[in-house]
Amino acid sequence: MRSLLSRGSRAGVTVVVAGVAVGLFGVSAGAAPSAPSAPAGGGAVRDVVLAVHGGAGSLPRGSITPAQEAAYRSGLERALRAGQSVLARGRSSLDAVEAAVRVLEDDPHFNAGKGAVFNTDAEHELDASIMDGADLRAGAVAGVHNTKNPISLARMVMEKSPHVMMAGQGADAFALRNGVPYTTQDYFFTQRRWDSLLDAKNPDAVPAEGGSTVGAVAVDRERDVAAATSTGGLTNKLVGRVGDSPVIGAGTYADNRTVAISCTGTGEVFIRGVAAHDISALMEYTRAPVERAAARVVNEKIPALGATGGVIALDPRGNLATPHSTAGLINGYVTRDGRIVTRLYNDETPTG
Repeated sequence: MRSLLSRGSRAGVTVVVAGVAVGLFGVSAGAAPSAPSAPAGGGAVRDVVLAVHGGAGSLPRGSITPAQEAAYRSGLERALRAGQSVLARGRSSLDAVEAAVRVLEDDPHFNAGKGAVFNTDAEHELDASIMDGADLRAGAVAGVHNTKNPISLARMVMEKSPHVMMAGQGADAFALRNGVPYTTQDYFFTQRRWDSLLDAKNPDAVPAEGGSTVGAVAVDRERDVAAATSTGGLTNKLVGRVGDSPVIGAGTYADNRTVAISCTGTGEVFIRGVAAHDISALMEYTRAPVERAAARVVNEKIPALGATGGVIALDPRGNLATPHSTAGLINGYVTRDGRIVTRLYNDETPTG
């Protein structure tokens, strides 16, 4: 461990990735993706070394084509393999979560980076945060317009400034001063997101998908945990709106003593409920296991405030909890022996 916050060390690697997708699945070298193996009644998945999620919502069987299913699973798998590769080379959990989220940000199927939704003025405003559980360092950006990978800018804020969060033009200017290339807004355009904005502006249209989030949580060989989250926010959101994704303790949290967490759902309520930190606090103060603490916040406390969502939560021993108060949660993970699992449909991931 790299900090006095840590409690001993153990060989092995563990990572989890959280994300929000509309996209992907393909087979690459190594263990082939398999069907989910979580207990039917919920609970934690053991010996996880990498996992991803593609947002909380509803995706019943038969609602997408085989090609769309393949695209979703491919995107999740690529993010998992990116983080897994980083950890396999002995690098930190912080490196792993950044690498995994960058893959999701570069994929147009996900609501982050390239695939971000439009705000009410037809612009892209991007939010991201990252946190190191070893020493509780954190970095975040909100409302950036011209940075291709907001998660890397969030880490830059953490490592190259005295601040935790930067926003808007100041954050984009900070990126340029530190050598990050300028990205024009047209890079983030996708026809699907444009159509969703037009639908959202039609008062007679059926409400379309609101947003979702991508993120990652990891545990490295030193049992240091880290978490990262990135999003384009909500379709047709007011200019300047910021959700939970860049808010440390709401959408992202990591502490070596307890857990690494990335959230997805109704951001305003996750902020009000301080959801990510609340899970960590339950584990620290009541000694609740990760699956019980996460389920209490996601399935009881957040709904009591009038909203729904989900999280991926990974403790330093490799126990992964994926509770959600929505019908489903797109996610995936890698076990210590290299088996990759992707879970798309509502019946593949237990709510608990």
